[in-house]
Amino acid sequence: MYSFMGGGLFCAGVGNILLIVSTATDYWMQYRHSSNYMHQGLWRYCVPGKCMTHTDSIAYWDATRAFMILSLLACFIGIVIGVMAFIHYSSFDGFDKTFAAGILFFISCFFVLLAMAVYTGVTVNYYGKRYGSWRFSWSYIMGWVAVVLTFFSGMDSSYLLHVCLPDARMPEKLQLTLTCPT
Repeated sequence: MYSFMGGGLFCAGVGNILLIVSTATDYWMQYRHSSNYMHQGLWRYCVPGKCMTHTDSIAYWDATRAFMILSLLACFIGIVIGVMAFIHYSSFDGFDKTFAAGILFFISCFFVLLAMAVYTGVTVNYYGKRYGSWRFSWSYIMGWVAVVLTFFSGMDSSYLLHVCLPDARMPEKLQLTLTCPT
């Protein structure tokens, strides 16, 4: 049981670090203009010699930022709850902490997947038609790796504990009993 929880917490920890770095850095996309490479992130864009803050409120940047921040929060709260389950913290005893942590990791995965899909779709649609020499960069790739890690952390923390291990049972409050009328 501890190996699944430990694996889920490890994946979530690394995924959360990748989410922070991906969200904060300015290398989501690089492009060439007048023989100079420029790059941009969610918060700033950089030309040779200086970086400037995005002053326009463009919907897809705002949506991507919001989903990335929500993903960070869900993953962080999931890690806190997962650590509480791992060390057998006794508050909220009727509350299945491993399952809750797993659900939060899946929510984090969903939010970062939405952020990456919005950014990818708009960027490919806009830059793919107008500019020829652009590419996604390492901050963007870290976001996709975070999708995979948060998904696997959710799998390790919730699903595997409740399906594969015989001693991991759902609380009786959450069990459903079906009876057929005779």
